[in-house]
Amino acid sequence: MAAENSSQGDKAGLAGTALAAMGVVFGDIGTSPLYTVKEVFGGHHPLAVTADNVLGILSLVFWALTITVSLKYVLFIMRADNKGEGGIMALTALALRTANASPRVLWLMSALGIFGAALFYGDAVITPAMSVLSAVEGLHVATPLLKPYVLPITVCILVLLFVFQRHGTAAVGALFGPVMMFWFVTLGMLGLWNVIQYPLVLAAINPWYAGAFVIEHQGLAFLALGSVVLAITGGEALYADMGHFGRRAIKWAWFAFVFPLLYLNYLGQGALILKDPKAVENPFFLMAPSEVLLIPLVVLATVATVIASQAVISGAFSLTSQAMQLGYCPRIQVNFTSEREKGQIYVPNINWLLLLTVIVVVLGFRSSSNLASAYGIAVTLTMMIDTILAFVVVRALWKWSWPLAALFLVFFVIVDFAFFSANVTKIFDGGWFPLAVGCSVFVLLSTWRRGRRLLSARQKEHSVPLDAFIAGIASGGPQRVGGTGVFLTAHPEGVPRAMLHNLNHNRVLHQRVVVLNVLTEDVPHIPDAERARVEVLSEGFYRVFVRYGFKDDPDLPRAMALCADQDLCFDMMETSFFLGRETVVRLPLSPGPRMARWRQILFNWMFRNADSATAFFKIPPNRVVELGSQVEL
Repeated sequence: MAAENSSQGDKAGLAGTALAAMGVVFGDIGTSPLYTVKEVFGGHHPLAVTADNVLGILSLVFWALTITVSLKYVLFIMRADNKGEGGIMALTALALRTANASPRVLWLMSALGIFGAALFYGDAVITPAMSVLSAVEGLHVATPLLKPYVLPITVCILVLLFVFQRHGTAAVGALFGPVMMFWFVTLGMLGLWNVIQYPLVLAAINPWYAGAFVIEHQGLAFLALGSVVLAITGGEALYADMGHFGRRAIKWAWFAFVFPLLYLNYLGQGALILKDPKAVENPFFLMAPSEVLLIPLVVLATVATVIASQAVISGAFSLTSQAMQLGYCPRIQVNFTSEREKGQIYVPNINWLLLLTVIVVVLGFRSSSNLASAYGIAVTLTMMIDTILAFVVVRALWKWSWPLAALFLVFFVIVDFAFFSANVTKIFDGGWFPLAVGCSVFVLLSTWRRGRRLLSARQKEHSVPLDAFIAGIASGGPQRVGGTGVFLTAHPEGVPRAMLHNLNHNRVLHQRVVVLNVLTEDVPHIPDAERARVEVLSEGFYRVFVRYGFKDDPDLPRAMALCADQDLCFDMMETSFFLGRETVVRLPLSPGPRMARWRQILFNWMFRNADSATAFFKIPPNRVVELGSQVEL
């Protein structure tokens, strides 16, 4: 009986988690029916509405969803988790654990991962614009009189969405799952209503129709793939959000609920345009069995697209936070909007920059059909990078044989490359925009990473060994004063620059001196039991090592309180934190590796505008002393 109750509890828990996942994981892919079929048959390269063409496209959509989303992401790549976390940053971290890899190969994998992450920002701009605009365009299907108001209404909705971000999603998060569940049921019901009237479209599941379409219309089929790919945008979100809900819940929700209802809607749109070819103008909204239902359907679609956009915006916040922790991004303000959920954060700078860019995109492209030209290329390139990194994981970490790993790589790369190459034709029609956003972010991330490494190397070159310094103190040193002095440093083996400057100017040391090193690991979370490690040195000196995961919230006072278990207690009112504030300068004859002039200018600008360590590590401002110094780069 107990086992039966436990089984029922597990099923109830799985169902609840799967329901919650619908509000976050499936929002993007779940709103694709708004524009995919419309773009194939009524976009910039429209196909003629014939039975063979419709069945061919519906077959391509089914097998794209099956191969890329179901097989590649749900069944294969989602098994590659970093302590339960997914996404391209987690996949990159796994790939970089490859044993005996050369520095060049590791650098290449790291660059691929950073570039894939950078492309996400291009997607984070296009997704809200495309989704919300395509939903609001349903208004002029209801009545052409509302067409002039589509853009203003879209902009207003987007502004409200981004303004709301500072309040967090905790208050409405519980509604996301049920709303999206109702959305998918609506998709299925609309599709079923039209399939019943034209059941011939059910034959599209047969892959023969996809093959016949590609063979018969090679040129048009290639262009059509650029629109078919819209059906799988958001597929990578299943992997990226795995850490929130778990692989099992996402897998169950996809196969048992989302995929069948999603594809049923595509079948219904195909049935509608075969019955009435004029419906290609907007087949999704014209599926409604009555004009009375059009406005409620537009409202529901708008809510669904807002939820889908929310997931992408939250993803951009999370990715930025992870990039900061891993050293790819300068410190910027991060606000935690929930006391219970670590993942619910708000990054003001990213929020307002995204809003500005999204509004520019909406006003520049002006219609979902024009935006479709910009949509897809960044997603398909990210999917191809995922495949390459996953190949490294299955071969190096999972120990697959070379033939099996090569089969995995070749099969999925062929599919990914087919979609990517079809989207290359869109570059001059708007596809350049997400690529430009991704390349710009990549330059910023890689420049910061390179600059910080060079800066760290310069500091290490000129540092004094801490052991030798302590030995010198023992034979007679500066005056010691009461309290504790904490010196943050990236090189715990050497004397922190802030300590040397303090000695030069104040000529005193505290009775207790703590050299504190903060290290971010390539795992999502570090448990409190492993957070801090204390190393006792002589002459009142201590070395403290604090570790965080890339999804942890850095809080130094809290971490230092954990040192009490190792007999090192801190009284914040008796503790002073000494931080170095470096000014980067370029000397014409400075030896060693250097950055290009333009990258150094960019790095200096990022360095000057980074948030202080005081706010980032939550150090009480009234206990901080900052000491400036110059560092050659």
